[in-house]
Amino acid sequence: GEDVIRFDHVSFCFDDADENTLSDISFSCKRGQTTAVIGGTGSGKSTIAKLILRYHDATDGKITLHGQDIRQIPQRSLRSHISYVPQKAWLFSGTIAQNLRYGKRDASEEEIRSALRTAQADFVFALPGGTGAPVAQGGTNFSGGQRQRISIARALVKKADLFVFDDSFSALDFRTDAALRRALEEETRESAVLIIAQRISTILHADQILVLDDGKIAGMGTHEELMKTCRVYQDIANSQMKGGGQNG
Repeated sequence: GEDVIRFDHVSFCFDDADENTLSDISFSCKRGQTTAVIGGTGSGKSTIAKLILRYHDATDGKITLHGQDIRQIPQRSLRSHISYVPQKAWLFSGTIAQNLRYGKRDASEEEIRSALRTAQADFVFALPGGTGAPVAQGGTNFSGGQRQRISIARALVKKADLFVFDDSFSALDFRTDAALRRALEEETRESAVLIIAQRISTILHADQILVLDDGKIAGMGTHEELMKTCRVYQDIANSQMKGGGQNG
């Protein structure tokens, strides 16, 4: 597949910091492929998503979308190509349908129902009012896992070249996580997918996995390759499998 987003020797340093948050990061997200980023707390993995959306700009190197430096693309146009699910699902007051249409103003009821089904959010259909059910400011009338699934459904309503899931599955139990990823594969065939994750179980089947350690790439490959070659990855896998797969 073609490169949708490409990092070319990207480094990033906060203005007041002594050292880089990210150093010399190169990889590309291709259409039809899932790229995953994993690493411990403070490894810099969420900064990757923030750079793609231009919440920050690279200090060194460049990031391109379809070959064009993203600093030369108007922010609105850049973000129209990307569907982003943040770590903390934010919902606004209104109905569930209104929250989902935020991604696509003219989405039909069927598109909304389909996105909810893919996101494993069928609980919505049982609510009084269904997709017209009210959402409190911040989504406080739903559980964390329900909020996360509504937020994923909203991202799916928006057809995008690149879907970025920034640790968006951590509030889901393992069964929902697995079912959701299977359904996602169907929905996102034509797009590039970037998953930033803490749990190895979430990314086992990614086409390529980037292992970040202290802002640097410690390994890149499939799960099987990394289990053979990458010490940092082996350590993450071992600690998670010992703990019954839960991430502390």
